[in-house]
Formats: sequence, C-alpha cells, structure tokens
Amino acid sequence: MEVNMDSATKKNLQKIACKVRMGVIEGTYNAKSGHPGGSLSISDTLTYLYFNKMNVDPKNPEDPDRDRLVLSKGHTAPALYSVLAQKGYFPEDELKSLRHIGALLQGHPCIHIPGVDMSSGSLGQGISAAAGMALAGKIDNKSYKVYTILGDGEIEEGQVWEAAMFSAHYGLSNLVAIVDNNGLQIDGPITEVCSPEPITDKFAAFGWHVITMDAHDFDSIDKAFEAAEKITDKPVAIIQKSTKGKGVSFMENQVGWHGTAPNKEQYDQAMSELSAQLKELED
Repeated sequence: MEVNMDSATKKNLQKIACKVRMGVIEGTYNAKSGHPGGSLSISDTLTYLYFNKMNVDPKNPEDPDRDRLVLSKGHTAPALYSVLAQKGYFPEDELKSLRHIGALLQGHPCIHIPGVDMSSGSLGQGISAAAGMALAGKIDNKSYKVYTILGDGEIEEGQVWEAAMFSAHYGLSNLVAIVDNNGLQIDGPITEVCSPEPITDKFAAFGWHVITMDAHDFDSIDKAFEAAEKITDKPVAIIQKSTKGKGVSFMENQVGWHGTAPNKEQYDQAMSELSAQLKELED
C-alpha cells in the first residue's frame, strides 16, 4: 500500500517552496532580467531535494561525501539561489543583487557560490558534468548521489543523449536526471519548436529507468524519489510534469515569462499572491 508523507512534513515543504518562489520574484525583479517561468516550475522539486532528500550541510559545503546537484538548465538559477538561501548557504538579501556587477549571484550558476556544485548554463553540458561526478563516485566507492535538472527544451540538444548513453553504459545508478516537462521553451511550445517527445520512451531506449511525477504535489515527488532509491543497476530519469510560472497566476503557462523580469506592478501582484499562499499555509 502506498503511504503519503506525513502532513506536517508536507506543509513545511509547501511553506519553504512558497518562500523559494518569493525569492525568485525578488531576484528577477531587482535584476530587471532573468528567467522566472522555469524557475517557478522547479521550485517544489528543489525544495524537496534540499530539505527532504539530499545529504548536504551549508556549514560544510565542500564535504566530499555530500550529495551533488547540477542545474543543467542553468538559466533557472534564481530558483537554485533561492533554495540555497533558504537552506542557509548565504543570506537571503543576496537575492536582491542578482545579476548585479560584482555580486555573488550571477545569471547562471557559478561554482564559487556556496552550495553550487557545478557552473552551468550552456544547455546540454550540465548532465555531462553530472555523469562525470557519478562515475567518479562509482570509481571511488562513494555513496553520494548526483541529481541533475534539465529542461524539456534543453533535451533537444544532442549532447544530452550522448550523456544518457554514457550513463547507461557505465551503470550510473547513483545518477538521477529530472526533466522539467513544462511544455514551453523560449521560442514556444516544445512540440512546435523541435519536439523531444516521447520523452519517457527515449530515456528508456537509452537504458534508463524512467519514473513520472507531478512536479507540484509533494506526495508524488516523494514517491518518485523513493522509487528512484530502489534502482541499483542503471541511471534514473524522473520526468516531472510541471507548470511554467507555477504559483503566480499571470505567469502560469505563459511562454513570455521564460526570460522576462516582472516590473513593479507585476512584482507587487506576484508577491501579494505568494504572500497570501504562505499565510494560508501558516494558518
């Protein structure tokens, strides 16, 4: 019988995810640039990983035995930065200086930032780096897991499939790739630009164990990652069905919010909506 996560844990994750989304809006608004849409669609998954799954410690970010995360879709750095701030790797105020000259947090993840395991942003390269980390873990007999998050538009890149073939060949069961299937990329719907569908069948054909999940339901997320833990002979691909811009009404399922920052009026509305969601969770 399937068992859902306990209600207290779930509500706590929902509250953190809401704060992560507020950080995404804060960062992109103050930067006057950035990628809020895809950042909001992965906020729940990142929250779950950093607060309920990964073995990480902000007091010891270079621990050689820590779990790793590579944000292969590096343009959604605002979400990663926001969850790292919530976890305590650096102050939340840093989010307000996103993309500013000389600031800690730049437009794509940089390895010098506390908690960032790999610089990324050139699409397709992150999963290759993650595969290398996973292979190193196997060679060194380490128990750490490597997680990497890709966009569904990103997997149009051929390098992704080279990495997929490599990972299956070496039996990288310590590697979990999460594909954020929100259906939209910068130029429009993925089905119209250069369809990667059927995504599940493609990863299976490349020798991966494939799991699907609802990216905005913590019970579904928990079941998917628990199932991934049981796979010991091959890499795992989790295809998460998500909503671009999730949590902000006027951003949801709107391709224009892939790489557009909110203005003051939009910022106020977004923060008001998210604040109301947080208040409802805290009551």
